[in-house]
Amino acid sequence: MRLLVSLLFFIAAPVIAEINYETSSDILYRAKDDNLTAYQKERCRLDLCCPISSKGFATIVWFHGGGLTSGEKSIPKGLRNKGHAIVTVNYRLSPKVPVTGCLDDAAAAVAWVIQNIKSYGGNPGRIFVSGHSAGGYLTSMLGVDHQLLKAHGVDAKKLAGLIPYSGHTITHFTVRKERGIDAKRPIIDKMAPLFHVRADAPPFLLITGDRELEMLGRYEENAYFYRMMKVTGHEDIKLMELDGYGHQIPEPAHPLLLKFVDRILRTPPVQR
Repeated sequence: MRLLVSLLFFIAAPVIAEINYETSSDILYRAKDDNLTAYQKERCRLDLCCPISSKGFATIVWFHGGGLTSGEKSIPKGLRNKGHAIVTVNYRLSPKVPVTGCLDDAAAAVAWVIQNIKSYGGNPGRIFVSGHSAGGYLTSMLGVDHQLLKAHGVDAKKLAGLIPYSGHTITHFTVRKERGIDAKRPIIDKMAPLFHVRADAPPFLLITGDRELEMLGRYEENAYFYRMMKVTGHEDIKLMELDGYGHQIPEPAHPLLLKFVDRILRTPPVQR
């Protein structure tokens, strides 16, 4: 009887109208900076896709991969039309700039979103950051090296959550290349998320491919980062390994990201 009542309720329930979205493309997120170079004007741009006629929505900022030497912004198919705004970001690339330039661009883009999303209807206390591979590295660095966002007037602790996919947690191999160090020689210094492990970072969901199929030990790096974050006292971090998948995990990982976002959104939003 209970099943029948539930089924009848489901059939009689009103159909929820489809959410409409609007995309603003190639926004210059360093527009307030003086003396921009031509390369900054070219690469420091983002696309913003947000729900229309909706208020207080969450926003996912997405950084593309490509080893910090290549890649273009695009909205991941698996994150579209889920009720959240999606921001996809281009940043300057090595070797035209050092990796410190990539990180500063990433911080400037997230700061722009936090400072401007309210005018689009979003909640600046519900900003999530994610990305794949190089984008995962940028994501983790923004979450644990608080000086990066502080340089742009933003407190990293107020981010709602961080979801790096298959990102380095040791010093990125492109940083090592800049220094003439082989990609297979691991180091940990201030350019490594592991260097900055801290208890007061935002919630983390680490996602990697299968440890036997991933690139250059990414699972093991993330497992060590997970453990050291726990050791420092961080209370909301989880590591997920996608069995059977190699380094290219974005599509199977997106549902995990969305589930994580929904869990965080069930808690009160960060007040600003």
